[in-house]
Amino acid sequence: MLPSKSAIPKHPAAAVPTASYWSRPVESLLEELSTGTGGLSVDDAAQRLAQTGPNRISPQASTTALGTFARQFRNPLVLILIFAAGVSTAVGDGNEAMIIAVIVLASCVLSFTQEYGASKAMDGLRKQISTRATVVRDGTETSLPVEDIVPGDIVRLSAGDLVPADGVILGARDFNVSEAALTGETFPIIKSPGVSSADAPLARRSNVVFTGTSVRSGIATIVAVATGSRTEFAGIADALARRIPETDFSKGIRRFGALMTQIMLAIVIVVFAANLFLDRPLIDSLLFSLALAVGLTPELLPAIISVTLSRGAQAMATNGVIVRRLEAIENLGSMDILCTDKTGTLTEGVIRLDGCLDTNGNPSADTALWARLNATLQNGLRNPLDEAIASAPGGTDLATWTKVDEIPYDFIRKRLTVIVRRDDASETDLMICKGAVSNVMSACATVLAGDRSAPLDAVGRQRLEDRFRDWSAQGYRVLGLSIRHIDRRTVYGRDDEAQMAFAGFLLFLDPPKAGIVEALASLGKRGVAVKMITGDNRYVARHLAMTVGLKSEHMVTGEELNGMTRTALFGRAPKTDLFVEIDPNQKERIIAALRSHGHVVGYMGDGINDAPALHEADIGVSVDTAVDVAREAADMILLKRDLSVLLRGIDDGRRTFANTLKYVSITTSANFGNMISMACASLFLPFLPLLAKQILLNNLLSSVPSLAIASDNVDPEQIETPRRWDIGAVRRFMISFGLVSSGFDFLTFGFLLLIVHVTADTFRTAWFVESLITQLAIVLVVRTHFPFWKSRPSPLLSVITLGIAILAVAIPYLPHANWFGFVPLSLPVILGLMAITAAYLLVSEATKRWFFTRERHFSPD
Repeated sequence: MLPSKSAIPKHPAAAVPTASYWSRPVESLLEELSTGTGGLSVDDAAQRLAQTGPNRISPQASTTALGTFARQFRNPLVLILIFAAGVSTAVGDGNEAMIIAVIVLASCVLSFTQEYGASKAMDGLRKQISTRATVVRDGTETSLPVEDIVPGDIVRLSAGDLVPADGVILGARDFNVSEAALTGETFPIIKSPGVSSADAPLARRSNVVFTGTSVRSGIATIVAVATGSRTEFAGIADALARRIPETDFSKGIRRFGALMTQIMLAIVIVVFAANLFLDRPLIDSLLFSLALAVGLTPELLPAIISVTLSRGAQAMATNGVIVRRLEAIENLGSMDILCTDKTGTLTEGVIRLDGCLDTNGNPSADTALWARLNATLQNGLRNPLDEAIASAPGGTDLATWTKVDEIPYDFIRKRLTVIVRRDDASETDLMICKGAVSNVMSACATVLAGDRSAPLDAVGRQRLEDRFRDWSAQGYRVLGLSIRHIDRRTVYGRDDEAQMAFAGFLLFLDPPKAGIVEALASLGKRGVAVKMITGDNRYVARHLAMTVGLKSEHMVTGEELNGMTRTALFGRAPKTDLFVEIDPNQKERIIAALRSHGHVVGYMGDGINDAPALHEADIGVSVDTAVDVAREAADMILLKRDLSVLLRGIDDGRRTFANTLKYVSITTSANFGNMISMACASLFLPFLPLLAKQILLNNLLSSVPSLAIASDNVDPEQIETPRRWDIGAVRRFMISFGLVSSGFDFLTFGFLLLIVHVTADTFRTAWFVESLITQLAIVLVVRTHFPFWKSRPSPLLSVITLGIAILAVAIPYLPHANWFGFVPLSLPVILGLMAITAAYLLVSEATKRWFFTRERHFSPD
């Protein structure tokens, strides 16, 4: 007999008992942990939590201002500029070095403020989806965050739970645990109370459960022994960490960065060598070359992506979608196939018991009584069907019945049996089995017809199946019910589910969700095809599909799928509308087959066996009421299980994707062209076209409006279809707009040198102003596919762009402008620059129209 809590001394236990705790008798283990079946007291638990720390695999990465700020200086270009500024100071040019250092610091501060704000916002969102567990404290079950579990806690586990701590099993029933995440074993392991040998490896410790594993079926009570970094999972966490595949967007960003780096290195090396060859000062040549590198490099791209994605995540949270992995936002915007179950997504999910019928299809009080006993007395896997039975009106009093035992539901048998005993002199117990009609029927030898029973022969089976099919075709979810009177005993097993009598049917109604037809139509308009994957029978699935407007011509059953090779499924999956009577383990195969065709596949699931499919999908979506293992496997969590919520999330994802690409477009247009022009000009002019500090100031000021892009408006057409990264299009965009920018730069050079005959300082000042203004102008042009005067930017982007433009014109006239080498510009120079800028705007607009028209007919790279 296990000791009670009152028999245990009240003092905090050691963090972990001595080695080989799995080989110890439960009584001595509980005594050492100073706990009992009544659990710890709240005070004891608080002391232990202070001693052992939170129950986390690794210390939670907190977002600190200092750490985020320090990361801004890890950029190699920033470090090189700081080094160059130090060299400049050493050779006596302290003023220039100080200006460069101030500009670099300002750029880092700008990036820091954005990234830190984004990180803090995401920390807040993650707190909304923390995992909880059922723990016994002061003899009462309570729901607590898993971080609060300590050694000695008594924890209740049931199907769908993630195991929150390493612990020894005190009691269990049909308890199966998936340890694939820890041992690699594919099939669930049966766990039960007992003692394992001291030298037993992980896979052989049948009386222990481990952090990070998940409960597949049954129920259990455990005592937590090791938590946090002391668990087995923590010891090999690095090797077991889930490898998240690189998304198309991340791959595109990486390839874009590599492309820009190659161009930057080539230009910098050539320009530096050429300037030395022209016998220009070493430090000036070095600073100029490095400043070109900064101008060419999209150094704010990480901050822009972080800000854009975090703001997208905040917008999605406002609309009821919590993002667990920021990179998944891009996949949501790219998704073109959504696979989903029917219950709760396509239907209301509020299931109503519509009929308790005997085998002849007539209402039956006995069937209702048996169903109520089965549903209310079972304590295994919770499901809405049992809740519908328990809450049905007109329920009979069950006070005279006592539960004897239970054979919990599992996904192989697809049925649940409860054994009850009446308070009378009867010498038999009553077994009541409920589940899928075919699975219940397979355990039956007879069929009840009123007070009589008859053998369940082929004719009788066909008659029952016909009734089942007819009701299913009307949209009912139908379960079978069987009973058996059996001699009294204390323990029953699965082998006893035999020679039963089929007793009746339970009819459930789950009507289509309000607005689902419109939501599905909206998904179709956005280029997202919806495919139903359900364990329900083909008749119910087809009836629902026809009701809500889904295609239902092509259907594959689970039985058919079992007979398909990988190649056959590869060919059938994209053409299939409904996957019905599907075993949960088949879902992953379906998702993989769809992805192998190049589709970006989303999967919505909330069940125990949905985790593999959620992992396999490009975008795994679950709900906040899902079982722990499904929520942990998902990339996004819906606070309301509704396709309209997901629809808004898709729109937000596409807006986020579009705004991120805007920065890439801006970087690869005017910025790229200006730096190329400057590199070329430096080889032919008798002076440097811009000083290093002027290039850095130009780059800093032109980057400021980009930080407002995350809040910019997006063209409607950019959220109407799935968007995917195309590095080929980026390359073509860069060449097209870079050539236009460079062309106008050379036009500016000709105007300044050949028409107005300016000095070196005036040339640099004029080109600084023209370069900065054109970079600001291109923001307004490339941010939309429409003519720029027909698409209104966000207020924040408009204000910042206008403010920087005014500053650009005013800089030469401000106090201390000479620090940067600027001089006032004459009226003819200003008018000439205005004319060139206006012409640049018009030509860029025409180039944009030509480019996007051409891209619609161009095959992506």
